[in-house]
Amino acid sequence: MRKLFVLAALCSTLFSAAREREDSTEMMLAALAQIDSIEAKMHYKTGTVTLENGMATINIAPGFKFLDAKDARYVLEEVWGNLKGQTALGMIIPANSKVAITDYAFLVEYDAIGYVKDGDAGDINYDDLLKEMKEETAQSNEERSKAGLSAMHLVGWAAKPFYNKEKKLLYWAKEFTVEGEEENTLNYDIRILGRKGVLILQAVSGISQLDSVNNNIDNILGMVAFNDGHRYQDFDSNVDDVAAWTIGGLVAGKMLAKAGLLALLLKNIKLVILAIAGIGGGAYRYFTGKKKKAADEMTRAPEPAEAPHL
Repeated sequence: MRKLFVLAALCSTLFSAAREREDSTEMMLAALAQIDSIEAKMHYKTGTVTLENGMATINIAPGFKFLDAKDARYVLEEVWGNLKGQTALGMIIPANSKVAITDYAFLVEYDAIGYVKDGDAGDINYDDLLKEMKEETAQSNEERSKAGLSAMHLVGWAAKPFYNKEKKLLYWAKEFTVEGEEENTLNYDIRILGRKGVLILQAVSGISQLDSVNNNIDNILGMVAFNDGHRYQDFDSNVDDVAAWTIGGLVAGKMLAKAGLLALLLKNIKLVILAIAGIGGGAYRYFTGKKKKAADEMTRAPEPAEAPHL
């Protein structure tokens, strides 16, 4: 009788495991189909691209591809769940990535804040600035809570601010902890100074992607440039406005300015896929181009375990 009970329990366990495997396979395939559906709607560009505002040109480097304003805003609003009314002019992502599950992407925006004087660039103490930013971030959590956003804490510089005076390029990266997230968040910022404002490139991802971003940052920095008439050196003090911002002010910024963006890349479809993959076990092979093989492996019934000797 005891043998029958153990065998019945074993059969029940195997049936339950097989059923869970079938359910996870269906979920995995549905998620993969959703990714493919999103990807089919994208209109990727390579080569030379002029932004829709006509102010700047992007020369897409090998290993990357570009989405224009329409597609970028669709991704931000419909795929990543941001509020309507996004102002992105485009998005740069690695060429081998699918936009719904890319490890990182650089959003391209423009802010017409005026001509930013860079005379303070060599005088900024970024260690002192970091202390001030940490305090501001902590104070902003009450406001974030009211907005339904998770609390954030600034850990420190992931890449210390650097200003290239000749090229009018400013870039830096911050590391955050976000309440409820296991992995720290990487917030990588680039500002390109122009005649009437700044081009903004921003990437948000897990801190584990820092090396990947750093390995490609020179390519990213070299892609974007203002067109004639919009460059920093085209400034005309008789007709153009001077920004209230300084170089230090651009780095300090307003911590809530990208509050929604800081959450989106970490909570997109990729997390759903990875969660399902943890059950189904085939995601890696799919993302390396072996989708069918992965699906076959997930649907294969598990080998029966040897019955216990009683």
